[in-house]
Amino acid sequence: MSNQSETSNNILRVGIDLGTSRSAIAADNGKRKWIHSYVGWPRDFIARKLLKRDVLVGTDAIENRNSVNLVRPLEHGVIRDGTTRDEKAVRELIRHLISLAEPEDGQKIYAAVGVPAEALRVNKLAIRNAVGEWTDTLMLVSEPFAVAYRLGALNNACIVDIGAGTIDFCVMHGTMPSDEDQRSVRTAGDHVDQQLYELLSERFVNTPISETMVRELKEKHACVSSASEPIKVKLPIAGKFQSQDITQEVCRACDSLIPSIAETIIDLLSTYEPILQERIRNSIYLAGGGSQIRGLAEALSAALEEYGHFTITPIEDPLFSGAEGALSLAEDMPEEYWENM
Repeated sequence: MSNQSETSNNILRVGIDLGTSRSAIAADNGKRKWIHSYVGWPRDFIARKLLKRDVLVGTDAIENRNSVNLVRPLEHGVIRDGTTRDEKAVRELIRHLISLAEPEDGQKIYAAVGVPAEALRVNKLAIRNAVGEWTDTLMLVSEPFAVAYRLGALNNACIVDIGAGTIDFCVMHGTMPSDEDQRSVRTAGDHVDQQLYELLSERFVNTPISETMVRELKEKHACVSSASEPIKVKLPIAGKFQSQDITQEVCRACDSLIPSIAETIIDLLSTYEPILQERIRNSIYLAGGGSQIRGLAEALSAALEEYGHFTITPIEDPLFSGAEGALSLAEDMPEEYWENM
């Protein structure tokens, strides 16, 4: 394969951030789109007659969840259980994302796909097969590396990508990151959801609490204890909507991320020589949806204080940073890093 032998008009280069909760695409034709990482198939012939579609993707699948078999195929960032249904769901996600980029008829698709570091180690082949059905050439990279490339943080920096299924850590020190430069933990956004679900269910025993409801509450109000303001929402208590203060529950759930992030940063940095550790401490970036938790950067700095001063910065535009970083890689990466599909 030679990505220099085709004219630019015959090629659409895309960067895809394939996430557990959300997936995004950025293309060199200027298109930027994102979807929820859900796929649904009608449950029966009544549902198919009502929906008039054989498959639903993203928000469409979530909004019609009572009529479909709803799948979120990327559990902890990897194809869940490697099942046929989940591999098929990933193919549908990729197909839909590429359609949102609006390729022209006959254009070849060169796709750089960012996936959680765990996915590269566990089931790279399954993801390659799912993506390869819709692309002509492919490159798989870790999501935190794609973010680092987007930021230009290629030396003396650490990316902490807080997703739904995993939190991925990547140290950049002037070269392509190796497995030794990366870590992945599962105490991530889904863990916060589960903690919040249990806390609210325990408190509001007469209120139907759903996973979708909890996820929406977290995404709207997420904050750690040190940055908390009163969080009041209306909940149906015994059938009547009433204003309730859920500040304590939200903060407790979000606080649960802090220990594992702090411990993993120290564990990863301790593998480098002291002078490099000192430089990296001043350039730690929080990415992913979890980076938007109010007060998290400050809380992490406080948790790490006994190890010295850390400069921790949430990145701008976390929704598209991974996809745009992958697109930049697709535009810059030498030929030997690509695979023919």
